[in-house]
This record gives sequence, structure tokens and C-alpha cells, in this order.
Amino acid sequence: MVDVAFGATAIASIFAVVDPIGVTPFFSLLTEDLTAQEKHRVIRKTCIVAGSTLVLFAVFGQWIFAAFGFTLPAFRVAGGLLLFAVAFEMLQGERPRSKLTPQEREETLERDAVGVVPLGIPLLAGPGAITTVMIYMSKPTAPEDTLFVFAGIVVTVAATYVLLHYADRIFRRIGRTGARAIGRIMGLLLAAIAVEFVIDGVLDAARMNGLLA
Repeated sequence: MVDVAFGATAIASIFAVVDPIGVTPFFSLLTEDLTAQEKHRVIRKTCIVAGSTLVLFAVFGQWIFAAFGFTLPAFRVAGGLLLFAVAFEMLQGERPRSKLTPQEREETLERDAVGVVPLGIPLLAGPGAITTVMIYMSKPTAPEDTLFVFAGIVVTVAATYVLLHYADRIFRRIGRTGARAIGRIMGLLLAAIAVEFVIDGVLDAARMNGLLA
């Protein structure tokens, strides 16, 4: 039987951690000197890169950490801590520093490449988003529930395309203050999700070691 509650949570979580709303003003600033056609090309590239990266880790992520000998509980705890760090910075009204390094800031001068770095990776498909899709792919008890993870990726990428397409209009209307307020709401939701990941990881680790029935 399809777990609708799991599906709703997975889709909402992926959308929250990718945070296309928070990226919208950043995109507007990065591409302010580009023509409409150039911006459209950057938007297309951004969505393809972000979507492909998340799907890749959703499908092959389990093999990746199995090859390195990671356990799922450890990955959940580490992922939860990472997400909480990202959420904390979002609650401060900042773009997470873990998503953008000084070197990547310099690379934004290469205008044609901003769709790949930093917009596609790591602003959208950052470590937090990758962790989220991998963890949710490991959670379902029914195989069909994994489709919700891909649905979450599709919904998020589609929303990103629309938001970036209207980024200039949105940014002019809501301004920096509005974008920061929305980012903080997303940060609060993400913090709750992060705490749940940590709790699940600790409980699973306890069960694996025979501390809980």
C-alpha cells in the first residue's frame, strides 16, 4: 500500500532543503548583466545539472556508501547534523556557507558557467540535498514509495525553473527582506527534519547493537 504520509514528507523535505526560493534572489544578482536569452540558457543548465545530480545519488547513493563501508544509521546521523548546520545558517537569514566556497564565488565571474557552478551545484544540489534524497530512498518499506522521492525531485526542479524564470520580477517585489523571511521559514522546517534524521539514526544504531528491541 502506498504511504501517502511518507510521500508528502519526502516531497516537502526535498523542496525545503534544495530551497529554490532562497536561490531566486541569488540567481537574479548573478545574472543581472545577462540578456534574456542568456538567462534562459543558464536556467535550463541549472535545472538539468541539479536534477541529474539528485537523481544520480538517489539511484546509486546506496552503492556509494556501501562501497565505502558506511552504515545507514551513521549516515543518517551525519546527514542530520549537516542539515541542521545548513538550517541554522538559513535561520540567521544567510545563504549557507557550506554551499558556496570562496573559490566558487570567484568562478561566478565566468557567466556562462553559473548554471553549473554555483547555481546547479552546490546552491541547489548541495550536500544537504544529496543526503536527503539518499536517506529517503533507504526509508520506504514498499518499492513504489521510492517514486515519491523522484516526484519530489521533479516537483522541486520544475518549481526552480518557474521561480528562476520570474526571478527578476519576484526579487523586485519581495526584495531582500522578503527573501530572507522565506528562507528562515524554510530553515525552521529543515531544522525539524534534521532532528528527526538524527533521532532515527541513533535509534537504528541502538537496535543494531542490541540496545533496543
